[in-house]
Amino acid sequence: MRHILSIITVFALLLTSCAGEQGPPGFDGYDGVNITGQSFERTIDFTFNNSYQETIEIPLDIDLYESDMVLVYHLRGQVDGYDVWKALPETVYINAGEEFQYNFEHNFDFVTIFIESHPTFDFNLLLDDERLNQTFRVVVLPVDFVNSSNLDINDYDAVMEFVE
Repeated sequence: MRHILSIITVFALLLTSCAGEQGPPGFDGYDGVNITGQSFERTIDFTFNNSYQETIEIPLDIDLYESDMVLVYHLRGQVDGYDVWKALPETVYINAGEEFQYNFEHNFDFVTIFIESHPTFDFNLLLDDERLNQTFRVVVLPVDFVNSSNLDINDYDAVMEFVE
């Protein structure tokens, strides 16, 4: 019995007195970096004079990094008092049997939202409700966060849970 007690004591001393080199540093955290999304809205008109496109400057108070994901949603109306948003690109079918898309592109400072279709599309077919007073929400999300959370970027409500 005394021998077993001695072995347990030696083993306990070895466990508490072991020391080694410090391990490798862990991953950097997000100290001081915004890991939630940011957004802003703009209401624009698509006209012949602006070639059916509008370029919007990303506000200076929004931190945009090269790796961030920029998404654009189009306000389609309201249902039961709640806004209905549709992710771009968005295809719209019109009465003349034609179709067009609201689409966008962006760079580091600007988002350009535009209407596009086939080369022979007659823009005169567009109704004022399809061209004028169109509201869009631009959302900037950190791409590392989006990838880690398996976020469905086509689900507007899911995206907005992560936006300030």
